Amino acid sequence: MVQQLFIITGTSRGMGAAMAEQLLQSTEVTLVGISRHLNPTLAGRAASSGARCEQWAMDLSEPVAVAARLETWLATLEARDFAFASLINNAGMLTPIGAIERCTDLQLSAALRAGLEAPLLLTAAFLRATAEWPGERRVLNISSGLGRRAMAGQATYCAAKAGMDHLSRAIALDQAELPRGAKVVSLAPGVIDTDMQAQLRGADSAGFPEQANFAHLKEAGKLTSSDDAAARVIAYLHRADFGASPTADIRDA
Repeated sequence: MVQQLFIITGTSRGMGAAMAEQLLQSTEVTLVGISRHLNPTLAGRAASSGARCEQWAMDLSEPVAVAARLETWLATLEARDFAFASLINNAGMLTPIGAIERCTDLQLSAALRAGLEAPLLLTAAFLRATAEWPGERRVLNISSGLGRRAMAGQATYCAAKAGMDHLSRAIALDQAELPRGAKVVSLAPGVIDTDMQAQLRGADSAGFPEQANFAHLKEAGKLTSSDDAAARVIAYLHRADFGASPTADIRDA
């Protein structure tokens, strides 16, 4: 049976978990979820549908080991079994909310490693390992409006997402030079009702000037559910024009 391969980071909760659950409804799916904690729901979903699911409990703030494992694992697969292979760099990490000088060096480093270095290394590993695969290859980087608009109190998150956008633009240029290069997009998924949103609206406004704006989004019902956001992102991943622009916003799709 010809399969579709999905590698997703941050599948223990939020939109990453929702994407994995929805994709595992198909018997034609092989999925690898990478996050610090395992998600027991995914194993049950795969067992009931007949999909193949692996979960790796790994820390993306230590990305060299994760990328090495991914490249090694991909080398064990039979390339002709997959008509479609995709890497979804979804995981992100907030530092304690406030100016960077209020954070420790370890907190700042971990957030930037998980948010930018991990996507870079995982993408490089994915592209190397699948370079000769005959099927279609796509890389979807989950960005944010904060990669395109600076916000006080989360400089590291803004920097990681801005870096992800520009990284995607550069990789897309490299892949366009190849006969069968991968398609790459950095996609802002909209404002989603996740634990990250709860952290932002629950922050101390004294050190976070935009706290009231995040609280208003929840009160006004302007947040998208993880399930709805996941469905829209998956649909975008499968679009015929995926990669026409290396950066995009789901709200413009």
